[in-house]
Amino acid sequence: MRRVAMRDPRLDFFRGIAMFIILFAHTPGNWVTLWIPARFGFSDATEIFVFCSGMASAIAFGGTYARAGWWLGTARVAFRIWQVYWAHIGLFMATAGLVIFLTQLDITGRNYWGQLNLWPLFVDSENWSNAGNFFAFMTLSYVPNYFDILPMYMVVLAMMPLVVFLSRFGVLVAAAPILFFWLMAQEALTSALGVPHFAFPAEPWSERNWFFNPFGWALIFFAGFGLMRGWIPKPPVTPALLGIAAFIVVLNVPYSNIGTREFGFEFAKEWRSANALWFDKSDFGILRFVHFLSLAYLAWAFAGEAGRRLLPPEGDSPLARSWTIVLSVIMKVGQQSLAVFVTSMFLARFLGFLIDVMGRSYSTMLIVNLFGCAVLVLTAYGAGWFKTQPWKKR
Repeated sequence: MRRVAMRDPRLDFFRGIAMFIILFAHTPGNWVTLWIPARFGFSDATEIFVFCSGMASAIAFGGTYARAGWWLGTARVAFRIWQVYWAHIGLFMATAGLVIFLTQLDITGRNYWGQLNLWPLFVDSENWSNAGNFFAFMTLSYVPNYFDILPMYMVVLAMMPLVVFLSRFGVLVAAAPILFFWLMAQEALTSALGVPHFAFPAEPWSERNWFFNPFGWALIFFAGFGLMRGWIPKPPVTPALLGIAAFIVVLNVPYSNIGTREFGFEFAKEWRSANALWFDKSDFGILRFVHFLSLAYLAWAFAGEAGRRLLPPEGDSPLARSWTIVLSVIMKVGQQSLAVFVTSMFLARFLGFLIDVMGRSYSTMLIVNLFGCAVLVLTAYGAGWFKTQPWKKR
């Protein structure tokens, strides 16, 4: 029986898993959200997505820098930023149109565009007209919370030319600005030192910043980038490291959402309230990074060298055939991450509407989630088919 892939499947596999989790997490009223991995520790699917994006960028752009030089490599990065920018604009416009339409249907009595806090665009404020707010959105000076991960990704990509240039002088020189940016993104640290907090304003009429601070999240992106480029050596798989990583992951559970929600650890509730900045999602607190690295190490060790444990077993057994199909689907979703991500963010709002209409029974939730997963799979295969440019073939 032919094996699924000749390439290392780990990157596409885990990125594909993250895409499905992101859909579940952004579907309003979805009970699956209560049990996603984020509920068991400080990090969540966002870390998987950004880390794997850094690894994928090392393959795509790092190779270009090596083959074509710094200027053409930077040109390719700029082109990708341009693509992501218009994906961001298109996602917002499509989603805004959808939630306006669903609200006007008035089937459930809910204001779906209000749920996304889009009042600044549809209701005049004291100092800003709707036209001014749209211009602020186009220039990324107004970034609604639901639409904030792609702007963060654009800024992190824009850091790549600097990092690649500095890598000529050594890995530590390349890492220095990323570590500096991360430190300056930690609000608790900058407040204590009385220095400016590195962050972008999310709207002109308030002091709210981007929910995903790119200066903080660059740390995990370039961790993936550096690992794939070989700047960071692969850690050995040893019982000691496996034990430490497992201990950190297990230790996270009492302090996680599910630990305080289901098991009522009072000491954990108090600790979370007093130390929220250590695992802050906006600035990418250090405990999120520690938890993710531990979880990623366990997953990496489990997958085996070159992901051999992810591949289906030899032979033509039903198990081998079934896992071949499942692995192929997950990897295809991971390979087309931008198209799938944009679709999932749009689709999640529609799935939330379906849940409101159909009810919140377990059978309804199962149907809605399966439907959403099917749409993501179709999107991945459709995007992959278009990228082959079949119209050029005889």
